[in-house]
Amino acid sequence: MTREEVFVEVEASQRNRHGEDICGDAFKTLRLPDEGRTIAVLSDGLGHGVKASILSLMTATMALKYTASDTDIVRAAEVIMDALPVCQVRKISYATFTVVDIHPNGGARVVEMDNPPVTLVRDGLAVNLEYEEVSSPRYNDRVIRVYDMALHPGDRLIFTSDGITQAGLGSERLRLGWRIKGCREFALEQVGKDPKISARALSQKILSQALRQEPFQRAFDDMTAAVIYLRRPRRTIILTGPPYASGRDREFAEALGDFNGRKVICGGTTANIVARELELTIRDCLTGPGRGGGDIPPAAEMDGVDLVTEGILTLTRTAQLLESDEVPREKNPATQLYEIFLDSDSIEFVVGARINEAHQDPNLPIDLEIRRNIVKRIRTVLEEKFLKETHMRVF
Repeated sequence: MTREEVFVEVEASQRNRHGEDICGDAFKTLRLPDEGRTIAVLSDGLGHGVKASILSLMTATMALKYTASDTDIVRAAEVIMDALPVCQVRKISYATFTVVDIHPNGGARVVEMDNPPVTLVRDGLAVNLEYEEVSSPRYNDRVIRVYDMALHPGDRLIFTSDGITQAGLGSERLRLGWRIKGCREFALEQVGKDPKISARALSQKILSQALRQEPFQRAFDDMTAAVIYLRRPRRTIILTGPPYASGRDREFAEALGDFNGRKVICGGTTANIVARELELTIRDCLTGPGRGGGDIPPAAEMDGVDLVTEGILTLTRTAQLLESDEVPREKNPATQLYEIFLDSDSIEFVVGARINEAHQDPNLPIDLEIRRNIVKRIRTVLEEKFLKETHMRVF
């Protein structure tokens, strides 16, 4: 695999401390397209709830900014610690952080302050990492670890808050908690079972396993499991809307037929064009989540196509799901499309420019925007929130 074929997948799974409405850990990401860099920050604020959330969000935001601007590590740490509000109860300001900065040539730097040590998984094994310790003269009790490494295609970086490694702490079975050893062994076991497991799936499994260590599976502390995975991109194409000129129907359909990756069609007219031009059959979906739910029309089936849905309503609902911080519980074509987006790295939208007169009815919901605006909205959240690569062609 060449360096150009490598995609940096970044995902994190979180759980609030039991009884808290907000997470005291913060996880932030940034992709710098002009430099080809990917930056991820995990911060754990002192305590729990709102105060911890403020501390961790401030820390993660500043760490992201200073890393992107290549500020000196010690100087950045001093500014962060100076800026944190002081807890009125404990009379200290405190937040840990882990910063991962990956460059396009595979070079990576990890900066760690008081979080559990990062794990590099390569060829199914944990790599022994060397690091340098630095500290500020003004905060000499806070030691910063700096790892410099070269990452290869297939590598995974795993980093967590101490809510993961201390899961089960003090219980009869795990007096000292799950610890980094337990987390690493579990992660290696999962990679061994599925060498191509995604960062998203692995982070979810680590979080779920940590929760199993807790009495009654209730998180005693805020928990975050983050995974970065360098791998071949998982590609998806979305066709939606008929071409502006019907003479381009064949070219439009072949964009889907010739694509190497997952294939999705959104829109009944779009599906009919593809079926006609590629001589395929559309079949109604009578079982499973494809039957629809709520206001979402049911999906259909077509050989060689992963998902066939209605158009604007489904796309609008999918945009809402992506923008929300809640994991959807409903089962319908919009949630199916949501899952496909999250499991993809590079997404190509092929958008027809012909206006559907049904969508200009002023009595329809205000959120029922024309197709290209919905696609733009989805692309924005995929790129900014989920660090996906997106492209668009208009017919």
